[in-house]
Amino acid sequence: MAVTLADIHAAADRVRGVVHRTPVLTCATIDALAGRRVHFKCENLQKTGSFKYRGATNAVRRLTDAVAARGVVTHSSGNHAQALALAARVRGIPATVVMPRTAAAVKRAAVVGYGGAVVECAPTLAERERVAAEAVARTGGTLIPPFDHPDVIAGQGTACLELLEDVPHLAAVVAPVGGGGMLSGFAIAAKGTRAGVMVYGAEPAGADDAARSFAAGVWQPQTAPDTIADGLLTSLGALTWPIIRDRVDGIVTVSEADIVAAMRLVWERMKLVIEPSAAVGVAAVLTAEFRALPGLADVGVVLCGGNVQLDRPYW
Repeated sequence: MAVTLADIHAAADRVRGVVHRTPVLTCATIDALAGRRVHFKCENLQKTGSFKYRGATNAVRRLTDAVAARGVVTHSSGNHAQALALAARVRGIPATVVMPRTAAAVKRAAVVGYGGAVVECAPTLAERERVAAEAVARTGGTLIPPFDHPDVIAGQGTACLELLEDVPHLAAVVAPVGGGGMLSGFAIAAKGTRAGVMVYGAEPAGADDAARSFAAGVWQPQTAPDTIADGLLTSLGALTWPIIRDRVDGIVTVSEADIVAAMRLVWERMKLVIEPSAAVGVAAVLTAEFRALPGLADVGVVLCGGNVQLDRPYW
């Protein structure tokens, strides 16, 4: 099923008043380092601490009452898990969340706090999908995957609509990419709203399947991802890859050192707590590769989440 700009506008109407309209902030220090004005869409301040609440809310609110009553199911290492658990609680329906046993303790605790029933599994995609399928069969609930779902993609795109409304003169938008739900939604929203705006993905060099796929023009599976940005470990999906292939202008990869430095920069200079996955977008606009791109006086970057494990030694 193709996702259209109309779907994203419909999602915006559906989630209005339920999700936060997050602020857009700037930082003169980062502007100087980037060589242009950078406008940060602060989804780290979204409910559940990430943009994922948009897609989860849109998907849950689209269900009919009869279907919703049976509950929802997902598999996620953290941010989508929290988002779906809260979206389900707000609608008054049960949520079963399959999480790898290696998921961050802070994210698991949040899922439980939002009322989700956690089912552990081995830390592989195959096991996550298998256990989630068992949960669907057992509960009769509807599977709402983390990114490869039209309602999820449309919901994530609502953040880009808001960003372009607040800063209509943006020349480009940058979004981190893991499974590609957010980048897909941003690409549809940005290109549909203003044909001339450029769209870039930002990705860890240690989990660079989007960059490899984009360069080859053919989907390249993720192999042994290794990055501190735990929200970006997943591969692109059957829905997200064609959107990224056709609508995104480039993928910028960054090193682990770049990610940590960008996260620390935002913490110290903007006084915002962001997680490593969000720092990937910041790191991308500070690379020599991105700084060399011409004609991009104003760039929007989504700070996609702020769920950090505070006892982890990031630096």
